[in-house]
Amino acid sequence: MNVPVQPAKQGARSLDPHLRRYAARTAGMTASEIRALFAVASRPEVVSLAGGMPHLAALPLDSLSAEVGDLIASDGLVALQYGSAHGVPELREQICDVMALEGINAHPDDVVVTVGSQMGLDMVTRIFCDPGDVVLAEGPSYVGALGSFAAYQAQVVHVAMDADGLVPAALEEAVQAVERAGQRVKFLYTIPNFHNPAGVTLAVRRRAEVLEICRSHGILVVEDNPYGLLGFDGVTYPALRSTDPDNVVYLGSFSKTFAAGLRVGWVLAPHAVREKLVLAAESATLCPPTLNQLIVSRYLSTHDWKGQVKTYREAYRERRDAAISALEQHMPVGSTWNKPNGGFYVWLTVPEGIDTKAMLPRAITQRVAYASGTGFYADGLGSRQLRISYCYPTPERIREGVRRLANVIKDELELHETFGPTGTSRSVSGPQTPSPDTA
Repeated sequence: MNVPVQPAKQGARSLDPHLRRYAARTAGMTASEIRALFAVASRPEVVSLAGGMPHLAALPLDSLSAEVGDLIASDGLVALQYGSAHGVPELREQICDVMALEGINAHPDDVVVTVGSQMGLDMVTRIFCDPGDVVLAEGPSYVGALGSFAAYQAQVVHVAMDADGLVPAALEEAVQAVERAGQRVKFLYTIPNFHNPAGVTLAVRRRAEVLEICRSHGILVVEDNPYGLLGFDGVTYPALRSTDPDNVVYLGSFSKTFAAGLRVGWVLAPHAVREKLVLAAESATLCPPTLNQLIVSRYLSTHDWKGQVKTYREAYRERRDAAISALEQHMPVGSTWNKPNGGFYVWLTVPEGIDTKAMLPRAITQRVAYASGTGFYADGLGSRQLRISYCYPTPERIREGVRRLANVIKDELELHETFGPTGTSRSVSGPQTPSPDTA
C-alpha cells in the first residue's frame, strides 16, 4: 500500500523537506568515513595517512601532455563524441593483454569498460542483489564495496582472514550459517591481492579451495584486483578468474597503475553476465568517456607501461619500508601490524582500551590523519584497528606522520590508565589482525 506524502505542517521546519519522498533503499546510503576525512586531511600541515591516492609524480607528465594534445588534434572528432557502453574496442583488446599477465585468457567481447572499477562493482551488485540478499566479504573489506552493498540493501556477512588471506574453513562455515538461516548468498566479494585495507594476499594454495567452496554452493565470485601488478617482489599472482572463468567476475582498474583521475576500469564477466552489464552501463552513464579511454589506449600503445608499473612498485616499496621502520621505532607495546608485500596499506591494531574512531579528532589536532577501522566493517567492528596508507606521502612525511600517530596513541594510553577506556573498543580476533608483527 502506498503511503501518501503529507505536506509539512504550517510553521514546521525540517532540515530536509524531501525526507518522506526518498526510496527506502536510501536509508543505507551513508557518508564514507574516509570521504569525510578529506576536508581536514588535505590541509598542508596535516600528514594524511588516510586516503589511497596513487603517486602520480612518478608519471611522465610532459610526454603524456603531448600525447593528449596530439590525440585531440588527430582524433578529436572521435575522442570527444559519444561512444559505446561496451567500451572502445582497441582498449578492450589491450585490457586483455594486461590481464594475461595474471594468467587470464579473455576475449575482448567479454570486457566491459567502466567509469572506474567502482562503477563495475556497483553494476554487479545492481544486477545480482535483491534487498535482503547476502554478500560474503572479507572482514575488514573495502569501504566503497560496503557502500554499494548497503545502497542495494544487501546484507554483508564478513569472513575471517589471517596472514594468508581469506580462511577457507571460515568461508565454508559462513556459507553454511547463511544457508541454515534460510538466506541466499549471491556472491563472494574478495580482494585477493594486497588487500584493501588489510594488506594481506590470498595464498596461492588457498585459491582453488575458495573457488571450490563457492562453486559447490552455487555462489558467484567477484574478484576485485586493482593492486595485482604492484607486488614489491615482482611476483604476479594467478587471478582467481584464470582458473574458473565461468564463475568469476573480475574487476580491474587503471587507477593504481596509471592515473586515477581518468576513471577507467573494467569488468570481465561470463558472456551472459556481460550482456546484463552492458545494459546496466547504458542506463547508468550511456557510455564511458571516450576521451579518457583513448588516452589510456594511447598510453598503453606508446609508453613503456610495464616499466612504469615497475617504477610505481619501487616507489611504493620505499614508502612501505618507511612506514614499517617508523612503526617499529615509535609504536607503543601492544600495537601490532602486518608487513604487506604489495599495494598501498598497512593494517594496524592499537593497544587494548583505545577506540580509533574516537581518537581520530585528537589525531587531527596533532596534525595526522588515518582511516579508522570501523569504516571497513558492515557490523560495527574494527574499533581497535586503523588503516595507514603509505602510497601518497613522501617517505619523510610518512615517518613524521607515524611519529605523530604514535604520540597520539601514547596519549590515549595515558588517558585510558587515568580515566578508563576512551571509547567503545571491542576486541575481536581474526580479521582485524592479519599477519601482525608485535612491536
